[in-house]
Amino acid sequence: MVDFPPRRKPSRKGSMADVPKDLLEQIKELERLFTVDQPKLKEVTDHFVKELDKGLSVEGGSIPMNPTWVMGYPDGYETGTFLALDMGGTNLRVCEIILPEEKGEFEIIQSKYRMPEELKTGDSEELWEYIADCLQQFIEYHHEVEDLEQMDNKLPLGFTFSFPATQEYIDNGVLQRWTKGFDIAGVEGKDVAPLFEAAIEKRKLPIKLGALINDTTGTLIASHYTDDTMQIGCIFGTGCNAAYMENCGSVPKIAHYNLPPDMPIAINCEYGAFDNEHVVLPRTPYDVIIDEDSPRPGQQSFEKMIAGLYLGELFRLALIDLHDNRCKIFEGQDISKLRKAYSLDASFLSFIEEDPFENLSETGELFAKELSIQANKPELELCRRLAELIGTRAARLSACGVAAICKKKNIQSCHVGADGSVFNKYPHFKARGAQALREIFDWPKGKRDPIDIRAAEDGSGVGAALIAALTIKRVKAGNLAGIRNTEGMI
Repeated sequence: MVDFPPRRKPSRKGSMADVPKDLLEQIKELERLFTVDQPKLKEVTDHFVKELDKGLSVEGGSIPMNPTWVMGYPDGYETGTFLALDMGGTNLRVCEIILPEEKGEFEIIQSKYRMPEELKTGDSEELWEYIADCLQQFIEYHHEVEDLEQMDNKLPLGFTFSFPATQEYIDNGVLQRWTKGFDIAGVEGKDVAPLFEAAIEKRKLPIKLGALINDTTGTLIASHYTDDTMQIGCIFGTGCNAAYMENCGSVPKIAHYNLPPDMPIAINCEYGAFDNEHVVLPRTPYDVIIDEDSPRPGQQSFEKMIAGLYLGELFRLALIDLHDNRCKIFEGQDISKLRKAYSLDASFLSFIEEDPFENLSETGELFAKELSIQANKPELELCRRLAELIGTRAARLSACGVAAICKKKNIQSCHVGADGSVFNKYPHFKARGAQALREIFDWPKGKRDPIDIRAAEDGSGVGAALIAALTIKRVKAGNLAGIRNTEGMI
């Protein structure tokens, strides 16, 4: 998760009147590198549609397009008490969600637990032990029971495991690869459900794993629960992803299950891996460096251009290049702090873009405080423009994934539920993405946008609980497609 400062007043417009010619030339070069024009947006979107189709095929492609075994939307009348476990990049969140009889309503209590950095690269057993410990603390505190084994019923749990995983069943998940800074040996290629269940059983916790989901799928389901025009769920945060509802008959790689062709199934795209072949994305030299220096070069190419984890690093690399090779910005100053990889995150750019003062005084103070650099006004103007370019490119490219799903499914009008720190907190991200959609689809000016990206419901909490509820509902109805272990669900 990328931490952003509180929102401030709308930002001022920059002035380039006092910027020297050599800096202006560099700004123009940065604009050339980072601008994604309308023809490129359309080219990226059209290639995206082909790659989505390829991912659903038997042969597969760069985009995994994982079937989730979430077979349809909630109807708003699901009821019961459920746990949700949300394992993301920074925090572990445990929720208890009560779905009452009122349609589309829910009550939630939750606790957050910091994910220790050492666990992200440590031992697998230690990770699951920590997760089980957090669950035990939560249940003991909120249920006020001394002996957990004495609880009458096991609580169904939806586990939001926000990492690329393939699922033969809704209650299992084989980790494809770690992301978000995790790199725990011996887990990739394994089903994480038994690892989690073993830690739960060891402590005799009254929990039944009902569904293992991705946060993006949860976002889709939770958003549709409160707004039935939501047809796509997206995450724009530390990473990027989307989920949507497909027909089983349009997913050749699950044809051997002989499911009814019109039966719906949610697809977790994992489209951060779009264009790993570098066919169409407009990569800059800085994007190439980020990829080559990453733990997994050649993977997650799209994500590395638009996700919050990388925006600050793009900014840093560009400034280092300008200082060392182009125009000697920050001349005569110690820039050693700036040379530290990933020392700047997306909130740094967000702060710059929201600086309301004509003289960019807050940006100057930020550089002095965080980097020990005393930047002059022209240098601050360049930094401001660079932040705008990087933030705008991220928003415009992010719209291509949404547009591609809409084109593929022939969706003319819908709401798109989006979550994640970049979407929610990065200035102008929503407006820039909306403008890109207008350009991709050539919508007429002056009319309401037919495809509207708006804030999503809580996918990793409420969404996980709803999917656990939907799974139990299916077991009761005898629809067991993609459910491995029904014991204890009814």
